[in-house]
Amino acid sequence: MRRLVKVAALTLLVAALGLSAAALAYHDRIARLVAVKTLFEPDNSVFNFSNMDVAFLTREVPGGGGAPKSLPFAPARDLPPGAARWIEDRAATGIVDLKDGQITYENYYLGTTAEDRRISCSVAKSFLSALMGIALAGGHIASLDDPVTQNAPELAGSAYRGATIRNVLNKASGVRFDEDYPDYDSDINRMGRVLALGRSMDNFAAGLSARDDTPGAAWQYVSIDTDVIGMVIRGATGRDISDLMSEKLIRPLQLKEATYYVTDGHGVAFALGVLNLRTRDFARLGQVFLQGGAWLGQQVVPADWVLAPTTPSAPTVPGKRLYGYHWWIPADTHSREFYANGIYGQYTYVNESENVVIAVNAADRRFRDTGVSGDNIDMLRKIAEWM
Repeated sequence: MRRLVKVAALTLLVAALGLSAAALAYHDRIARLVAVKTLFEPDNSVFNFSNMDVAFLTREVPGGGGAPKSLPFAPARDLPPGAARWIEDRAATGIVDLKDGQITYENYYLGTTAEDRRISCSVAKSFLSALMGIALAGGHIASLDDPVTQNAPELAGSAYRGATIRNVLNKASGVRFDEDYPDYDSDINRMGRVLALGRSMDNFAAGLSARDDTPGAAWQYVSIDTDVIGMVIRGATGRDISDLMSEKLIRPLQLKEATYYVTDGHGVAFALGVLNLRTRDFARLGQVFLQGGAWLGQQVVPADWVLAPTTPSAPTVPGKRLYGYHWWIPADTHSREFYANGIYGQYTYVNESENVVIAVNAADRRFRDTGVSGDNIDMLRKIAEWM
C-alpha cells in the first residue's frame, strides 16, 4: 500500500502546483518509476502482484469466448503433511490443484482472493511459446531454424543477428543480459525503467549488442529472449500479442473475464512476464497442455507443439534443470512432468502420470535461496501423488 501512497502524493503535488500538460505526462512516468522501484518491497509485493494495473500501462486481453466455462469441482481434499508449513515458508498467495480436470483443492492466502489477477512473472513465457506453435502450424513461420531477423528485421544490427528462432526459444541466443534484480544498473532493471518511462521494448532489444556465446552454443536464462519471440510472432502474423493471446488461447478457454498484459509506451505487450491471470486460469492453461493441447473438444494448441516445447532440447548444464522451448523439465524426472516457473514463486506444474495440474502464486522473497527451487518441485510432486 505504501507504493499507492507515494503515487497518490505525486498526483496531489502535480495538481496543487497547477503544472502543465507536459508536466502531467512526466508525472505519469515518475509514478511508474516509483511503482518499479517499490514493486518487490516486502510490505508491498503481495498487493502489487495482484494490482499491476494500478500504476502500469496495460492492454486488455478479452475473454468471453461463449458462455464462461467453470472448472468442475471434485470432492475436496486436504493437502499432504508438510504442505501447510511449505505454504507459509514460501509466502504462497493461491493454490489450485486439478486432478482429472477437476478442482480437488483451492485456497488463497495473505489477503488475496480467487478474483485477484495475479502477476505471472516468467510463467507468461511458457504460454507465449504456445502462440509460436500456433503461428508455426498456421504457416506464418516456415521453420524454427529461420533467423529471428527474418520477421524482426530491426534486430539485424543487434546481438541477435544470426540467432534462429530455435536458439531463442531454447534460451541459447548467446546474448549478454544481466538478470541481477538487486543491482540497479543490471539489464533487467534497465528494462524495467524502459517500461516505466513508456519507451519501446523493441528498441531496447534492438539496442543490445554484447554476446557471451555464439547462438546455440550454450544455455543462459535471458528474459529479453521472450520479448524477441514476441517480436517474431508479431512480425510473422502482423498481429498484436494481446489480440493473438485473446483469439488463440483466452477466448477458446472460455475464461470468466478479460485479463491483461502490462505494456510499454507503444501498447506492446510485455510478453516476457506480465500477463495477469486468476490462479484458476493458470491451472486451466496447464490443463490444456496436460490434455495434449485440447479443450472442450477443440484443438487449441497443436498436439505436436505440446510435446516439442516440454521435451528437453536446450544445451543446459548436465545435472541441472532441463529446458525445452520456454518450459522447464526436472532433471531427475522419471515420467512426463514439466512446468512454467516465475520469480517470487509462480508455478504451473503439469504431471502427466498423475493426471494433475497445480497452479501456485506467491510472493516469496527467498525464491533464490539454495535448495528452494528443488524443494518446491518436491512438494508439487508430493501434492500430485497425494491428490
